[in-house]
Amino acid sequence: MEATLNSQNKATIPRQVREYLNLKAGDRLKFFFQRDGTVVILPKTPISKLKRSLPIEDIEAGTEAGAAGR
Repeated sequence: MEATLNSQNKATIPRQVREYLNLKAGDRLKFFFQRDGTVVILPKTPISKLKRSLPIEDIEAGTEAGAAGR
């Protein structure tokens, strides 16, 4: 998929991408520059939209596992 940048430096996100990320008008996006030159675009999801919360033990275990993998 691709999009074209218009004269106002705006691009329309393709419908399939909007549906996949469940984007709606007014949603915000975050851009992450990667060392290999790619850019990752993710929706900025408010905490209120998260489907469920995790026990603090699971969060801490995930954080420790991520840190150990670096």
